[in-house]
Amino acid sequence: MLPIIVHAAENFCLHQLRLPYQRITNPSKKRTLLAYIDIEAHDGTLHRVYIGCDDTLIQTIAETFLGEEESDEQTLIDMLLETTNMIVGSAKVLAEETYETSMSIMTPFFVSDGMRESDSEEIQLLEVEAGEMTIALKRL
Repeated sequence: MLPIIVHAAENFCLHQLRLPYQRITNPSKKRTLLAYIDIEAHDGTLHRVYIGCDDTLIQTIAETFLGEEESDEQTLIDMLLETTNMIVGSAKVLAEETYETSMSIMTPFFVSDGMRESDSEEIQLLEVEAGEMTIALKRL
């Protein structure tokens, strides 16, 4: 499941943000806003998908979509929720079209700043310009 979501996140970087990305293995120590959305796979298993963006990346996303050079905290949280919804929604379409599987998605929720080790079982990091995106998955 994580590869499908990472594929959708990479597409988001390239096609929505129009920015290059690279997969990285070591997270930075920067503050990260974190949201999650629950999904149900076609076999009935439930997963929680976490999408996190550091301040630099989420501000870049807000500037791209809203034209705001400096957004307030609530706007950044709202933009993270929308980003989470767009990435996982895209993963749903990819799952059906490319991976020949399906999933149902729920509503995204803001979690907090940062992620604890217990929050995920699988994790992938993307570096996008000077920012960083965390994509994680936990089976429920």
